Amino acid sequence: MATITSWRTAVPVRPSDGAGFVTAPLGHPPGFIAGLAAIVGEAALRYGPTLAVIDPGVNPGNLGAELMVRPTTTEEVARVLMLCNDGAIGVVPQGGRTGLAGGAVSRPGQLILSLERMNRIESVNPDARTATVEAGVTLERLDSALTSHGLAAGIDLGARGSATIGGMVSTNAGGVDAFRYGMMRERVLGLEVVLADGTIREELSRVRKDNAGLPLRQLFIGSEGTLGIVTRVVIALVPAPGPRHTCLVLVSDLAAAVAVMRAVEAMAGTVLEAAELMSGNHVALTARTLGITGVAATEPAAFGLLLAIADREHGSTEGALEAALIEASGAGRVVDALLPKNAAEERDLWRIREDWAVDRVLPGGLWYDVSVPVDALASYLAELEARIHRHDATLEVYVVGHLADGNLHITVNAATPITARYEEIAPLVYQDLRAIGGSFSAEHGIGIEKVAALERWTGPAGIALMRAIKVVFDRKGILNPGKVLRGSGTDASGFYVEDASAGESRISPARTVVT
Repeated sequence: MATITSWRTAVPVRPSDGAGFVTAPLGHPPGFIAGLAAIVGEAALRYGPTLAVIDPGVNPGNLGAELMVRPTTTEEVARVLMLCNDGAIGVVPQGGRTGLAGGAVSRPGQLILSLERMNRIESVNPDARTATVEAGVTLERLDSALTSHGLAAGIDLGARGSATIGGMVSTNAGGVDAFRYGMMRERVLGLEVVLADGTIREELSRVRKDNAGLPLRQLFIGSEGTLGIVTRVVIALVPAPGPRHTCLVLVSDLAAAVAVMRAVEAMAGTVLEAAELMSGNHVALTARTLGITGVAATEPAAFGLLLAIADREHGSTEGALEAALIEASGAGRVVDALLPKNAAEERDLWRIREDWAVDRVLPGGLWYDVSVPVDALASYLAELEARIHRHDATLEVYVVGHLADGNLHITVNAATPITARYEEIAPLVYQDLRAIGGSFSAEHGIGIEKVAALERWTGPAGIALMRAIKVVFDRKGILNPGKVLRGSGTDASGFYVEDASAGESRISPARTVVT
């Protein structure tokens, strides 16, 4: 018996069906690979050595199924799903594999459906300010194509170079621009989606005002591929920003950070593009690790605030920014402020925000993605840190996030890995969020990481409604099984058969992307 080498282990290869194709590496039925090859061509399949060369992305478990199909058209996606639905084979859709909640993790016996080859920008309409793109187009590539039209997608992520539009729709991505233009839900005008049985649902509207019955396409946005696979998207565009000016402001407390942000936001002739919050320990550790001496040498501060403003009118924006910071300093709100003198220094400031050196220095930490009303941020963070330290004084809390919309990425680290303590620490992080009008899941999605937390947050009635919707679109439960909702299928009455393992696996990737 011959063998091929996969990324995980050596897997037996058996000539299976007389057509020259092997059986799938782990647990797929005889003839399945041949059936896939008949749809997409053998060159569009990846398993064994051809899969081993693919970057698994944020989590090695993303390639756990050890079998990937890479269609190039919506029709091929539909035929693949029909094949999988007939055989009750789980399908895990993947884009750039940058998700942080385990939404792209796959298991033996499932099929990875990669949309990377569906990467055509079909049209850009400057007058209508819309773009129609396939799901595999990356955010960076789309924005590059929009530059000559003076337009932008209205959403920005640290993982812009690898995050795909389809994946961003499926997770309802947020990012830096969400406080101005909303999350991905607000950017989407139309969708094309393939359902579990291969039905192609096309709602490629290019208008904002569209009240043609129940807004079905909204169900697919943020559903993480559990209701259908997004294949094409119509995106609403925004004017590209003017020249940008960046500064890092170090402040003594969160109230000062909010006050400085609001003062800069109110400056005449400018628009606030970004207001990124970082805890002081994150700024200090990251600057020191990256060797950014100008920041590492500054006086310690409770928080760092990375501000970016753009000219609305051509004028002395940089001078106005300096004046606003001087005024804030005089009011006792600013410990220090750094204005870059050139593009390289500006990039260094953004590296401090977007590089997660904390994970490299203190590996095995826990991270959470929460939303807090801006007026409650100061009290929430103060109480959180106190709770964590009362629980275990050896734990350290690091924070980065989007100040203007209250989205915090909280990491809890220690001198040794604490990966197994995720469920132990989660209640300390989520405490009081509902009471203050926040959310335990902001922009990273549920995936498998937060299934149990979703059940506690939503309650049995809410989960039952979600399951009922899932069954309508995916009766056999083949689409991204175990993500968002427990379950691997339905019983005779049409309700989910629960999988007790869902939601119990802790994801521990070496994080290389940021939001």
